[in-house]
Amino acid sequence: MINFIICEEDTPFVTIYKKVIDKIMMNYDIEYDYHIFKGYNAKWKEFTSKETGFKVFIMAVKTNEGSGLDAARFIRESLDDWQSMIIMISAYLDYKYEALSKRLMLIDFISKFDNIECRLGEAIKISLKNYDKRPKTLKFTYKKTLYNIEFSKILYIEKEQDNKRCICKTIEGNYYISGNLSTVKKMLDHRFLQICRSIIINGEQIQSFNIKSNIITFKNKEELNAISRNKKKDIIKYIRGMH
Repeated sequence: MINFIICEEDTPFVTIYKKVIDKIMMNYDIEYDYHIFKGYNAKWKEFTSKETGFKVFIMAVKTNEGSGLDAARFIRESLDDWQSMIIMISAYLDYKYEALSKRLMLIDFISKFDNIECRLGEAIKISLKNYDKRPKTLKFTYKKTLYNIEFSKILYIEKEQDNKRCICKTIEGNYYISGNLSTVKKMLDHRFLQICRSIIINGEQIQSFNIKSNIITFKNKEELNAISRNKKKDIIKYIRGMH
């Protein structure tokens, strides 16, 4: 899941940014969403602080509710987030030297009046290259303990009945995650498949799928028989695509 977090007061430019994002993402089989803010306020900080998948920030340098440079410093230093992509946009190039001198690891500093659609599209493509290179881990907090689980070690994640938590089954043991399955799904990547309302599996951990018995066998020999009828084709398509 890729989250494009746009902070821009000027509505026509927001429309341009969304248009560029949609055009680029048509060429990728990746789930994405955009989140619009008009300033670097409490709601922006709250959303930015969440573990919500891979983030691409498109940030105005100046708003009535704060500075984009200060907001970028918040991302890098306060949140210690050096994985998210930051694209800075301004009508004034006077801020460019200041932005680059602060060592905020920007993807680009773009002028609103210098072929912005092309420049933004190029910056987003660079960001997507980093999406595939990012650490493949599921990060979450449960009972005041922070966990960092490698995607490659996850077998499946299941929503517990009558409980507001999920269980993450891995090749090394089981972990509990607070929240519902849809929230967890946004933190995963394309290798994970939802096979029914309550279970998401790691496609790369599948050893075989018996179409007749409807049983998935994982590489550690654990079996699962919970595939809904309308998800069966997705499993077959994924497994065939691996070979």
